Amino acid sequence: MEKTLEILKNGGVILYPTDTIWGIGCDATNVEAINKIFEIKKREKTKSMIILVESERRLQDLVDVPEMAWQIIDLSEKPVTIVYENPRNLPKEILAEDGSIGIRLVKDDFCKKLISKLNKPLVSTSANFSGDKSPLKFSDISQELIDAVDYAVEENRESVSKYSGSSVIKIWSDGRVKVLRE
Repeated sequence: MEKTLEILKNGGVILYPTDTIWGIGCDATNVEAINKIFEIKKREKTKSMIILVESERRLQDLVDVPEMAWQIIDLSEKPVTIVYENPRNLPKEILAEDGSIGIRLVKDDFCKKLISKLNKPLVSTSANFSGDKSPLKFSDISQELIDAVDYAVEENRESVSKYSGSSVIKIWSDGRVKVLRE
């Protein structure tokens, strides 16, 4: 944990297990680190990234959370990322073209502890090159990608995710809801 935090605080990029698949992450407020992830993944900068938060308080610091979002978070059996309008205190580099941001309130103990100790949200994007298959376990990640990041977390390397990703649901401030990914 200490090595991971040191890397993140110094603007580094990590590979880490999330509540879904293995992800590439960084401090979601560090523009240089975010740009490094785009380069590593060979991902178009027009594609937004999602972020992970560990607490309801941190979520509310970043966005106004509609009541519908709380209901979805509470009722969802699998991890759910909600796309919110008008985020605060986040760099434009991780936002969608319309200015929205996908945020997942994690339930995974490792992620919660990491985000809490970093005291900032974490970028979370699949640990693969853009367009490739998402890694359900550490051994699915290409060596080229492992070599490109600053640190690969030791935690949960043998585990296989039971989720190939989170559900993604967009909620507008006017109450409209759209499922983007089940």
